[in-house]
Amino acid sequence: MNDIAQRMLSDIHDLSADIEARAAQIEAERRLPADLVHTLRSIGVFRMYVPQSHGGLELNIASAMSIVTALSRIDSSIGWLAGIGATAPLFATRLPRNVYDAMYRHGPDVIIAGAVQPTGTLEQTAQGWRANGRWAFASGCMHADWLFGVGVVSANGKPVSGANGAGGPPLMHGILLPAGAWRIEDTWDVAGLEGTGSHHISLTNAPVPAEHLIDHINGESCVPGPLFQAVTHLLAPMGSAMMVGMAEGALDAIVALANTGRQQFRVATTMRESEIFQFELGRVEAELRAARALHDAQVRTLWQRALEGTLKDDTLYAQATQTAVWVANVCVRVADACFALGGGAAIYDSSPLQRRLRDLHVAAQHAAVHPRHYVTAGKLLLNRG
Repeated sequence: MNDIAQRMLSDIHDLSADIEARAAQIEAERRLPADLVHTLRSIGVFRMYVPQSHGGLELNIASAMSIVTALSRIDSSIGWLAGIGATAPLFATRLPRNVYDAMYRHGPDVIIAGAVQPTGTLEQTAQGWRANGRWAFASGCMHADWLFGVGVVSANGKPVSGANGAGGPPLMHGILLPAGAWRIEDTWDVAGLEGTGSHHISLTNAPVPAEHLIDHINGESCVPGPLFQAVTHLLAPMGSAMMVGMAEGALDAIVALANTGRQQFRVATTMRESEIFQFELGRVEAELRAARALHDAQVRTLWQRALEGTLKDDTLYAQATQTAVWVANVCVRVADACFALGGGAAIYDSSPLQRRLRDLHVAAQHAAVHPRHYVTAGKLLLNRG
C-alpha cells in the first residue's frame, strides 16, 4: 500500500467518530449529506480509479478496496457509496478520448452513478439516438455529476441482435449523460442501506449523442494503464470489499456491547465472561477472517493479471464473481450471528447491530453476488478436463 492510500486511511480513521454519530441522520435522509459528499471528495475517494494523467490517484486495486472496506466498517451506506463512486469512473474510460477529456477538464473528482441492468431502449432516428427507460438501484444518483444506464438497441420497436446475428443476444450500449439529463424518481424506501439514495433514474425520448454511447463489457479504454483493461471484472470484488467492512462493523458492535458489562436476563455471568458467548464470538471471527483472506487473495490475483495485461479474461471474471458470492454469504452469516448474540438490546433502532443486519442482507441481494453465479464456476470446473 502506497503513501497516498495510507494517508487516506489515516484521514478516514480521524473521521470515524463523527460519521458513526450521524448514522441515524444518514438513514433518515435516505442519502449522503452534502458535507459528507464533500469530505469524500476531499479525501480522494472519487478519484481512486481515475488516471494520473487526468489528476486522479490511479491506485492499485488492493489499495482502493482497502479504503472502501475501512469506510464500510464505519458506516455501511457511506462504504457502499464510496465503492460505487470509486468504481464507476471505469465506465467513463470507454468514452471517446475527447469526450473523456472534456468530462475531467475541471478536475478528477467527477462523481458517476447509475445501473448496469439493461432496462432501457435505444433507437436510432433521423435526428440521432433516442433513449427511453427506467433503471433501478442507481446508488449515489442524488449527488452524481453524470449518470449511467444500459439500453437495448431496437429498430421499429424490436431488439437488434448483437454480434452473433439473428437469434443471438440483443445489442446493448451503455448511456453516459450529465445528471441533469435524467429524472430521479423517489423510490428508495427499503430495509437496509437506506442512506445510499439508490432511487430509480429514467429517460423519456431523451437525445443521446453517439459519442456518449459506450461498450462497458467489450470496449477498449481510451486511456492506458493496467487498471483500465476491464470494467466488469472489478465490480463484484468491490462489492466484497464493502461487505467485509460491513461485517467487521457488526463484529465491532457486538464486542463493544459486551465490553459495556452487559448481563442478559437470567444469565449467570456477563456477556464478556460467558464461555458460550466467547465460543460463538471466536467462531464468527474465524469465518470473517476466512472471508477477508479469500477476498484479499482474489484481489491480489486481479492486480497481478492487470499488470500482466491479462485482466480481461472470462475464467478470471467467473472466479472473481464466485469469490464475491461466497464472501457475501459469509458476511451475512456474521451479521446474523452478531445480531443474535446481542439479544434484546440488538432490536432497537439505536443499535448498530440491527442496522448491520439489514444492510448486509440488502447488499447480498445485489445481482452481482446472486448464488446463480456459482453455475458459471461449476461449468468451468467441469470443462477443465
